[in-house]
Amino acid sequence: MPDQTTTGTLLNAMRANPPLVQCITNFVAMNIAANVMLAAGASPAMVHAEEEAAEFAAISGALTINIGTLSTGWLAGMLSAARSARETGKPWVLDPVAHYATAFRRKAVAQLLELQPTIIRGNASEIIALAGGAGRGQGVDSRDPVELAEELARQLAERHECVVAVTGVTDFVTDGRKARRIAGGSPLMPQVTALGCSLTCLVGAFAATTPDNPFDATVAALAVFAVAGEQAGAAADGPASFSWRFLDALAALDAETLSAKARIMTA
Repeated sequence: MPDQTTTGTLLNAMRANPPLVQCITNFVAMNIAANVMLAAGASPAMVHAEEEAAEFAAISGALTINIGTLSTGWLAGMLSAARSARETGKPWVLDPVAHYATAFRRKAVAQLLELQPTIIRGNASEIIALAGGAGRGQGVDSRDPVELAEELARQLAERHECVVAVTGVTDFVTDGRKARRIAGGSPLMPQVTALGCSLTCLVGAFAATTPDNPFDATVAALAVFAVAGEQAGAAADGPASFSWRFLDALAALDAETLSAKARIMTA
């Protein structure tokens, strides 16, 4: 099981040298995303101001950008950070939250795509729309199943020469040539705000750990979330208890358990 073995190895590597990850994320996600990163073993920094975003991207192991609560000032910081990451050879991850909802968001994502993200992570509706399809998303919520986004995700990955992750009941990751599906998680996860945003940050942590292999990095991050989510969901009474149990499960997850329990399938 090479994929499962790789995920455990990457988890150990990430924790042995915790990467500094610049997480430009939204107001709703900052706290939970930082806690998720710390529980998993990474070092988050929520630095977004235009005056320092580029400088900070240059000293970080990776950059993640989430447009959930977009504003003109934040967009300026995002663009300067992404340019810096590109210029310094750092991997960066784009989370195009509800990019189809308004003209401002559509223009912002177009500008960010020009700066060549290493990885794009979104729900099915976001990826379908980003690839030019007609999704059924409403606001930040996906109303499309992951399976409908898979072929468009492959096309998007080829077009932008990046890795694309579509997350949902069963996640899908592709670089346009190879692809994997990752099963697991819990039905309670969509009831806890900003877990998807937090996953984007964790993808950045794994990308910083193995910058030359963003595909394996993305698969590993999604597998960590899936296994920890499944374990937390099995003991939770509802979304509130799931939230803290999920952080505990992330912190307790070891490479052996991850390698044994990750359900990664060739697609």
